[in-house]
Amino acid sequence: MSTTHQGRRSATLGLEDISPSGSAAGPSTDLAPTPLTSVVIDGVRLELGDLPELVNLDMPRDGIPAVVDTEPALKRCAAALEAGSGPAAVDTERASGFRYGQRAMLVQIRREGAGTWLIDPEAFPDLKIIDEALRGVEWILHAASQDLPCLAGVGMWPDRLFDTELAARLAGLPRVGLGAVVESLLGFHLAKEHSAADWSTRPLPEPWLRYAALDVEVLVDLEEELLALLEQEGKLDYAAQEFQYLMDAGVPAPRVDPWRRTSGSHTIRNRVQLAAVRELWQTREKLAEHRDIAPGRLIPDSAIIAAAKGLPATVPALLALSGFHGRSAKRDAPKWLHAIQTGKNSTDLPSLQVSNNTPPPPRVWAERDPVAAARFATARTKMSQLAEDLNIPSENILTPDHLRRVCWRPPSTITEESISEALAELGARNWQIEKTAALLVDSMNNPEPLAPREPKEA
Repeated sequence: MSTTHQGRRSATLGLEDISPSGSAAGPSTDLAPTPLTSVVIDGVRLELGDLPELVNLDMPRDGIPAVVDTEPALKRCAAALEAGSGPAAVDTERASGFRYGQRAMLVQIRREGAGTWLIDPEAFPDLKIIDEALRGVEWILHAASQDLPCLAGVGMWPDRLFDTELAARLAGLPRVGLGAVVESLLGFHLAKEHSAADWSTRPLPEPWLRYAALDVEVLVDLEEELLALLEQEGKLDYAAQEFQYLMDAGVPAPRVDPWRRTSGSHTIRNRVQLAAVRELWQTREKLAEHRDIAPGRLIPDSAIIAAAKGLPATVPALLALSGFHGRSAKRDAPKWLHAIQTGKNSTDLPSLQVSNNTPPPPRVWAERDPVAAARFATARTKMSQLAEDLNIPSENILTPDHLRRVCWRPPSTITEESISEALAELGARNWQIEKTAALLVDSMNNPEPLAPREPKEA
């Protein structure tokens, strides 16, 4: 589509691309620069007055749909979507930072012949009727790893998937946010000012509904452009494997001891204090879930760490600590003190260190295992070159954790077959293994020597 390619050029043109003569050039030494009249883009000279501008996309083509929040409306929605044709563009909005958890507060779906539907999942026990209506249909999402868990929470899961954010990464686009990809490939400016809004608000304001409808309106056209780019670069199979992996992986399992992720817990050096962190975190979690509020709105992580270190025994001493301010901290002060006391009296003190098979941070590898550090440094250098050759970010060619694990503790016999098996066990996709196994074998068998470390100052 000519308008698409014009929009792409407009979005990617920077000041460094133009010069008074209309070609790329370095800074001029003239005191009075010649006014620009034309530029050369992709070998084509364009007059400045002819350059296309981004089109503001501020109103859905069918208007702003009403929110589906009744059973009859939900049944009409399901019937319309089932009767539609082609893929279904799907998106969700959450109330992160406002409500407890990451559940969907709005589900947006658009399909050819069915139009756009905005569904309030809070009004229904689940959306399985919508899931059934879309059986066998390809779903188009942007950054699917963020939306799939909350869609699963309302009973929805795709049979087929296309992730426009992941496709943009594989296609080598420099920016992969929805707004940036829409600008570069479709030539539209898509406002994103409501992305961090409190989507649990009811009724939802009209500007928010307009924003939500536009997010799914662009996805089908975006898939078309990304498919063309991926096909042109021979990456369609890479994308297909990645999308299948996302669907097969399902919803991540709950973390073990999630309280250990409390920000600042690494500064705790005492098991009693760590027990207080655990009890405070769990108390906050229960209160937040009961009140349906983001835990950090009760007390921040910094308050938990301050209380665990100080172990206050009175309300005034507690409220004098950093982070214990505001109505919630004062209202729940007895509960926080009880959690602290429970931690102090615990006979099940948590260990300061948790044993696992995770490699240590790479910054300490040179001291703990210089050979592994050399393997890793060599592999990273080769991965960077491969990323440049393939025009794919290195973290998408091979998950950084997979690279660290196989370099820290490689198979006893390093061959392309053994490395391929190790990567497959970690979850690497076939295309990733094909691109990296030989590279890793060479890095491990012929590591470059580490640069000498600078002596520490006295």
